[in-house]
Parts: sequence; structure tokens; C-alpha cells
Amino acid sequence: MNDTNFLYRTHPLSGMIHLPAEYSIKTVAHTSDPAISKKGGIPMIPMYPYIKRETKCKEIPIPFPPQHQYNQPGAEYLVDPRPISENPEQKGSGKLLDRVAIITGGDSGIGRAVAYAYAREGADVVIAYLNEHRDAQETKQHVEKLGRKCLLIAGDLKIVRQTMHCFGKIDVLVNNHAVQFVQRSILDISAEQLDLTFRTNVYGFFYMIKAALPYLKPGSSIINTTSVTAYRGSPELLDYSATKGAILALTRSLSLSMVERGIRVNGVAPGPIWTPLIPASYSAREVETFGTYTSQVPMMRAGQPFEVAPCYVFLASDDSSYMTGQVLHPDGGTIVNG
Repeated sequence: MNDTNFLYRTHPLSGMIHLPAEYSIKTVAHTSDPAISKKGGIPMIPMYPYIKRETKCKEIPIPFPPQHQYNQPGAEYLVDPRPISENPEQKGSGKLLDRVAIITGGDSGIGRAVAYAYAREGADVVIAYLNEHRDAQETKQHVEKLGRKCLLIAGDLKIVRQTMHCFGKIDVLVNNHAVQFVQRSILDISAEQLDLTFRTNVYGFFYMIKAALPYLKPGSSIINTTSVTAYRGSPELLDYSATKGAILALTRSLSLSMVERGIRVNGVAPGPIWTPLIPASYSAREVETFGTYTSQVPMMRAGQPFEVAPCYVFLASDDSSYMTGQVLHPDGGTIVNG
């Protein structure tokens, strides 16, 4: 081969690169931002330029009407259409008979679906929530309709104490509460938002575990809600994704420290699920295509809370007796290899 038929470009990090001479080659920086590319000190690499640009149009399903709520974490009674919290065709089989479960964020969304599923399996539930009283009362009424007890605790840090006073034991702790705020850049995330997101999503889990742990016995279960964003990231939910990554690490590490006590610690990492948190986070236009374009997944739809709840039943029951430190992924087909 004649070396004159090749161009040579040297890059300080990669050495000599051989490229065919007939191609027009430009040298570009390690960034797509032209303003940054012109600045000095950025390594330059050879790259073929685009030949042209085309606009590709495709049909996008619109599953939801435009809507937005201005308060986190959102109110379920305002969501249109209402999230589907249970599948009436699913019948309980006593997997959690007479157990007591604390579910944070249990007034709506995934937490409500978990409360209903636990009640169907024979458990009494404690619903800890912020201030969504109407949603909480609706959840309580339905749990009682299913034949189980439901204790509501709003905005009170003495959740464990009240649970012990009412039921005398704790068998399952589900950490499920969260907030998220969409921001287009890390530069838009204020110190106040960062602090609020971590205090709610991470510190809240940590303190709930510390408070409940003295009352948990061998066979008890801790289940933490993380997210698909902990695995694949989210450019518009940087701080939220970081908290979910922290929850993942907390779940794995805590499982190792609890294994000798016979307490299992696992997690659930949902994908895009239709809950009040969605219209409370995204713009009305983004909500319209949630699951099909916004937070798109291979199944091309958002999941419903009742589709996630069986994961929590499994992890709380004896069916998962040989599992700890693991995470289940009801995420609409997103492959995370996690």
C-alpha cells in the first residue's frame, strides 16, 4: 500500500491516525459547542463533516391531555386521566397476611398502588404523606374497603412512633416519597433546589430507615424506590437522577450490613409511570407525550401504578426470601443491565 494515498493526523492522546485521502477532513474539538471549540486548551480530533441535514418527521402518539400542576409532589385527584391504581382482576393470596407496612408517599401514585396491593394481600398499612389530604383520605377509604386498617400520618416525623403505638410492630418499610424539578442545565439548579431534592429524596430515606430499624425483626423487608434515571441518566433531571443513584448505592450497601440480622433490603427502579409527579414536574406540552416522546421507552407508553405494585409485593413477601441488595425494573422495556 502506498502511504501517499493516506492523510496522517496526529492527536496527542491517540497517536497517529490513518485516514483515506479522498475524504475531506476537518479537525474539531471535543465539544459540540462552537463557542467553546474556539477556546484554547481543548484537544482537537479529526472527524468527517456531515454531508447534509434533513428533517425527519414521524407520528407521535398523544396519550394525555396537556396539564400542569404548580405544587410538588402533585395531587392525584387533579390528574386527567386518573392514574390506574389497581387491576380489579388481580386477587390476593395472603402473601402479606397480618403484616404491617409503612409506605411513604403512599397517598397517591405508586405509593397508593402499593397500599392497595398490600391490603389485597392481607397487610395493614401506614400512609405517610406531605399535605395531600384529599388523596390520602381516598386511599385510606379504599384500603378499609379491602378489609384492612390504614393509618394516615401527614407531615410528621414521628411516623415510626405512631405506627408502633397503633399496630405494635413494623414488618415492611417502603421508602417511596420524592420530588423532582425539570431544569435544562445544571446552571439552572439553585442551591436551594439541590438541597431540597437531596433532603427529600435521600435524607428522608436515611432517617426513615434509622427510625424503623430498631423495630424490624428477622424476615422484615426494606424496599427503596430508585429510578431508571439512576442507570441511564436524565439531562433535565440532574439532581433527581443523582439522588436516585444515591438510593441505589444505599440499597446495596445497607443490604450487606443487614444480611446478618435477617433483614432484606431491595429496590424498585420504575421507568416513566403516570403519577401526579409528572404534571407537577413537566410542562403541559411535555405531559402530552409522556412515555411516547417525553421519557420515551420501547413500549411507547407510560406505565400505570398498578403495573409497578406487584414488584413491591414480591419484595415484601417470602417469595423473595433469597433476594437482598437487588433492584427490579418495571420500566417499559429500557435495558439497563443493572
